[in-house]
Amino acid sequence: MKMRAFQIKRRLATALRAALAVCAISVSGAAMIAPASALIEIDITQGTIEPMPIALPDFSPEGGDAQLARQLTEVISNNLRRSGLFRPLDPASFIEKNVSAQTTPRFGDWRTIGAQALVSGSVTRQPDGRLRAEFRLWDVFAGQQMLGQQFFTTPENWRRLGHIISDAIYERLTGEKGYFDTRIVFVDESGPKQKRVKRLAIMDQDGANLRYLTRGDELVLTPRFSPTTQEITYMAYTGADPSVFLLNIETGQREIVGNFPGMTFAPRFSPDGQRVIMSLQQGGNANIFTMDLRSRATTRLTNTPAIDTSPSFSPDGRQVVFESDRGGTQQLYVMGADGSNPQRISFGPGRYSTPVWSPRGDLIAFTKQNQGRFMIGVMRPDGSGERILTEGYHNEGPAWAPNGRVLTFFRDTPGPNGGPQVWTVDLTGYNEQRITTPAFGSDPAWSPLLD
Repeated sequence: MKMRAFQIKRRLATALRAALAVCAISVSGAAMIAPASALIEIDITQGTIEPMPIALPDFSPEGGDAQLARQLTEVISNNLRRSGLFRPLDPASFIEKNVSAQTTPRFGDWRTIGAQALVSGSVTRQPDGRLRAEFRLWDVFAGQQMLGQQFFTTPENWRRLGHIISDAIYERLTGEKGYFDTRIVFVDESGPKQKRVKRLAIMDQDGANLRYLTRGDELVLTPRFSPTTQEITYMAYTGADPSVFLLNIETGQREIVGNFPGMTFAPRFSPDGQRVIMSLQQGGNANIFTMDLRSRATTRLTNTPAIDTSPSFSPDGRQVVFESDRGGTQQLYVMGADGSNPQRISFGPGRYSTPVWSPRGDLIAFTKQNQGRFMIGVMRPDGSGERILTEGYHNEGPAWAPNGRVLTFFRDTPGPNGGPQVWTVDLTGYNEQRITTPAFGSDPAWSPLLD
């Protein structure tokens, strides 16, 4: 079989770099039908989406490790199912057994059970101890291969391999980047409700591989990922006043950005990762500032007697959305990145807060409170097209996945033993998923795709 190989360079977190070297190989040749042009695809621009039936038989364990092959297939299947765009078929319905990446499927068997797409794969342990995983994505009705790749990694990183394969399948069938090879940072909350210990924690987007980034000896709030690197900024109370820190996820190095006694909300990064934007309280009002992370020079953007807070850059860096009570109630405003020409964009009933611009630039997510209800919604940057995606007892703090299709947020549960939990919802509003964490979790933020 003729193969063309190319190396995928990936900067990894310290724990991964020593263990993972990924090589992807495009697979084609005379033994297989040539990759087709877009034959089947999911139209994700429509409001209601019927999930695509997709068959994911267990990867063939060509090195004898059947458990690992099943686990790898399970990660891929769960990722695609949780996206809401795919419906993995019950393996009990499969007619063809022992499907392998090295053979052409019997497409008639897969059409019979209603599969539109099929993933066949294999995983093998190499003599040097690495894993070699190969997969092929097939259009069942056309009987043609849509995608074929091969990867090498160390055994301990098999879960990340599953996320990378999931992203490849997602992108080929939707035309958009996936979001599975990502992580979510959040505030882990444990202990009695009136005396919660709060620690920064990070996990894969599906809740696996959780680890703690702080010890819990200081109050931590609102972590935010850099859009360009695996680095976060967050606010911590080491004493009476808050300090802002930068934490490098790869190295574990932490540096202080500054002490801000009047800080009202943790900073967010600019699109190039070189600046942060924040709100500082002075007397009875709060204004928005930017800080250059290299020079630590600050620039004031607003100067009003109101409370201006929760700023977020547009992905092109030209505009800023923020919340302000300058009109009498909490509403959303958009202004130039230099503070010019602020314009109100929210006009619905209730109060609007915590706006954050989509990575695609087409939408702004927000928290809305009205008549005792807490909602997560989106609107266009000009304020049109407002849609509520989900509501609950206390929903707050939306943050975007890097492809701009899914949001994470936290939802409080009532009662003396209640607390916040991390959830996701997609832009249709029909696909809510809870991410299970060991304790309570709040203030989630999504990483960019791992490099």
